[in-house]
Amino acid sequence: MVPKFMRLLLLTVAFILPLQAQAVLKIEITGGSGAALPIAIVPFGEDGLAPPEDISEVIKNDLASTGRFAPVDKQDLISQPHDQADINFSDWRLLRSEGLLIGKVSSQDGENYQVQFQLFDVYKGEMLAGKRYNVPASGMRNLAHQIADIVYETLTGEKGIFSTRLAFVTQTTATDGKKRYALQISDADGANPRTVLQSTQPIMSPNWSPDGEQLTYVSFENGNTEIFVQQMRSGQRKSVASFEGINSAPVWSPDGRKLALTLSRNGNPEIYVMELASGDLLRITNNSQAIDTEPAFTPDGRSIIFTSDRGGNPQIYKVPVNGGRAERLTFEGNYNASPDISPDGEKMAMVHAMGGKFYIAVQDLRSGNVQVLTENGRDESPSFAPNGSMILYATEQKGRGVLAAVSVDGRIHQRLSESGTMVREPAWSPLKQ
Repeated sequence: MVPKFMRLLLLTVAFILPLQAQAVLKIEITGGSGAALPIAIVPFGEDGLAPPEDISEVIKNDLASTGRFAPVDKQDLISQPHDQADINFSDWRLLRSEGLLIGKVSSQDGENYQVQFQLFDVYKGEMLAGKRYNVPASGMRNLAHQIADIVYETLTGEKGIFSTRLAFVTQTTATDGKKRYALQISDADGANPRTVLQSTQPIMSPNWSPDGEQLTYVSFENGNTEIFVQQMRSGQRKSVASFEGINSAPVWSPDGRKLALTLSRNGNPEIYVMELASGDLLRITNNSQAIDTEPAFTPDGRSIIFTSDRGGNPQIYKVPVNGGRAERLTFEGNYNASPDISPDGEKMAMVHAMGGKFYIAVQDLRSGNVQVLTENGRDESPSFAPNGSMILYATEQKGRGVLAAVSVDGRIHQRLSESGTMVREPAWSPLKQ
């Protein structure tokens, strides 16, 4: 696994990118917080035709995947109530479960379903949240994620991210020995994967628009790096940058009107900002002796964070969005690259090298303190969850590329993988608006 900055260096020389991937993803908790909240999730009652998804099981898996909840095993449930009148809270307190989720699903035609849920504080005997829905059969899994989001936010105070999506790049080898690349998206739990683009040439650097309706990415399909913007609903796409030289590392501005990108129009990689409506370009950096790449907008849209080796080795800098003097942000270690900024603008995820190995680290942008979060040493491509609680990244396990996630405090670890597959270039979508 070669870190992104190193790959751009290879592109500068030969326009070659060694990409790996393939995937239907399954979440495994590889490290927990040690203080998971007990919650009882009762299987939802069914009336009429059975639903195509087990809503309570999806909710249970969503909450358990965070490492912050410890759902009670089904065989340990004291009873299976579906209405508040059927709940004996004193019995449920014996389980030491702090939360209790119940619900119902009904349908007479198998095409449309009525769903309701209620979330209770067991110790107070009070309802914390509840809602009714009408949903088509095809929307049952998405509804389960929405309910999990409500439960998560009610009990933690943070926005839930189960209704978000992941984008990632995969690679397979066909029977003729040729490589096949695909840009895929999936639900946040790895389910429901969909292919956005297939190609016999590498694809890299997917990035979601702020409304989650578009992806920008880099493709080699026409023989050179080229940046595209693609609509998720229609599949329509447009080439927005195919200049001579390198076209790479596109990211959206917070208002969705611009892209920051790396171009080598003058022979040297520099950061530019493109107005999407007009195609106008504004050059942000100007350093003929350095590679400037991997831009990321700050949440307020006023600045761009980027990687540069202008000081002799890769470090992360900050520059005003209209250009100007760059301020160095990283000083710990001789390699820091691939920055991503938390939604609140207070933290920066990055690839941090120590002893020739590459780890995911987070830096507090006020104090400058750096915390290394991972242990594998072959990690890259950090992407903040839209609520800022987790960082998604690519890593390697037993010689194969997988995705993983770590909480910003380093206490909770997840691995998103399936046996025999390889995945890279992850990007977490924004919250649904």
